[in-house]
Amino acid sequence: MDTTVPGIRFRPHTGECNFCELHDKLDRDNPLGPAGEAYVRSAAEDMKRLGRGRKYDCVLGVSGGRDSSYTLWYCVVQLGLRPLAVHFNDGFGNPVAGENMVKACRKLGVELRTITSDWRESKDLKIAFLKASTPDIEEGTDIGIATALYGVAAKEGVQRIIIGQSFRTEGIAPLSWNFLDGKYLKAVHRQFGTVPLRKWAPNDPGFHLDVKEMFYYTVLRGIKTVTLLYHLPYVRAEVDALLERELDWVNPGAHYFDDLYQSVIYYLNRVKFNIDRRLFNYSALVRSGQMSRAQALERCRHVNAIEDEKVINLCIKRLGLSREEFEQIVAAPVKTFRDYPNNYGLIRLLRWPIKLASRLRLLPESAYDKYFNCGT
Repeated sequence: MDTTVPGIRFRPHTGECNFCELHDKLDRDNPLGPAGEAYVRSAAEDMKRLGRGRKYDCVLGVSGGRDSSYTLWYCVVQLGLRPLAVHFNDGFGNPVAGENMVKACRKLGVELRTITSDWRESKDLKIAFLKASTPDIEEGTDIGIATALYGVAAKEGVQRIIIGQSFRTEGIAPLSWNFLDGKYLKAVHRQFGTVPLRKWAPNDPGFHLDVKEMFYYTVLRGIKTVTLLYHLPYVRAEVDALLERELDWVNPGAHYFDDLYQSVIYYLNRVKFNIDRRLFNYSALVRSGQMSRAQALERCRHVNAIEDEKVINLCIKRLGLSREEFEQIVAAPVKTFRDYPNNYGLIRLLRWPIKLASRLRLLPESAYDKYFNCGT
């Protein structure tokens, strides 16, 4: 991590930055070994208890990538859970990842439910955020994934959502690189969108996930998010071999490339925002002993292979933009989420309730750290 990261601070004598301190804090809060195993087993028993008499114990988000595929395998094979696999489709899924999902669910005997967004809304939001000129290019999809999981959980009466994320292999994005906020999404949409967003309904929330919706799902419905990989010794090199053997899994080509739109995101991050998301991804792997620092630095000297020109052109065409229109977007002045109405001020006021909700896992464990310990 370097000074291209907003809000980074380095200790004067050791050179250690606040993101390394955060990683160590998360390590302490989510230990591996016997304590991690005990937590996972306890969480599984809790889900089985809540699922008694119901068709599913939990809702599990899947994309066909490594992390979610392994989480699905672990939940079924190692924990004996009965998950409902939920995939959010916004029209940019990698076909290889799609095949991975179908094969995995078939082999494991798990129902796969795909929530397909209204293409007009999804496309309009993507274009709106391109025009907003902020790094939060994937805001619509990120919120769409969350609302798909909450909506299905509410519909099925399920109180636990499992997501396949690990701070030890992915890190946590700096706040100004990825600010997740429903009010912010609506503000950008009002300014740049052309297609009205359909109204919120508990079982069909669309792209609505503001404070009141979160209160409904987490407090009134008691839906909690479980990040199992925080507590498991998750080593990517070992997982690849397991998934290939057990699920006939095929690597989509790069981390995050279960979503083809990532080609556009990485390209814009590099040429417009001077952002390399690999900084926090690789730093997490270095801190976890899964990559050497020298290897990480060497990889960052080269353009990420995910920036495939053919895929970028395909995505631009799918959005109905010409390359000239896209380049005008690239050339527009850089902004951040602070240039639009958002909930950041309210979030700061709710600091202690958010911290408590994270500890109680009403919100993901990292929610508090995301808003208060990942830059400003």
